[in-house]
Amino acid sequence: MHMSDGLLNAPTSVVFLAIAAAGVGFALIKARADLDDRTAPMAGLVATFIFAVQMINFPILPGASGHLLGGALAAILVGPYVGALCVTIVLVVQALLFADGGLTALGANVTNMALIGTATGFLVAVALRRLAERGRGGLAAVAFVSAFVNTLFAATGFVVEYAVGGAGGVEIGKVALLMWGLHALIGIGEGLITAVTVTSVAAIRPDLVHLLRGSAKPLEVRS
Repeated sequence: MHMSDGLLNAPTSVVFLAIAAAGVGFALIKARADLDDRTAPMAGLVATFIFAVQMINFPILPGASGHLLGGALAAILVGPYVGALCVTIVLVVQALLFADGGLTALGANVTNMALIGTATGFLVAVALRRLAERGRGGLAAVAFVSAFVNTLFAATGFVVEYAVGGAGGVEIGKVALLMWGLHALIGIGEGLITAVTVTSVAAIRPDLVHLLRGSAKPLEVRS
């Protein structure tokens, strides 16, 4: 759901740039507690994976494209703060090197995908953590639901931003219908990819799955 330059007016772009900067700054501070010799390499792999899947996108509106997000995946594997940083790095690299998402819309893109998406995915996963601890099937279900909800909430962030300061010339009703409808479909794909990826990691190294840290029965995911 990358926004391009000109899709939001200047005041709205500035406001969400400030929100994104504050959110990423907070994540930088909190991420220090989660990064160690085990999680740092995992964070790099997560960022690389998200970068790869986000390169596959398709147009939704003039100046906006849809694709997989990766927020829930990152949050479940490396935690919400490191996960937010992973997605932010991907978005910055895409904007600077591949012109995927406008620089003036970077704050809105980071807010939607790195902050709203990652936080929503993690909160849903934490709420369903007991199910995730029951076995591989439970973990897959939690990963799927978290990714699906993460996608819809990030799309909602897009709709809200467009309602506040959209400059794309498309009616907000049409924007909302397209964003929610198409991202419901994208959410299914994202949920499946997230479920397969998370359970694959958990089957080999459950200790690397942030959501399972401190679990009383961490090895049950092998079942």
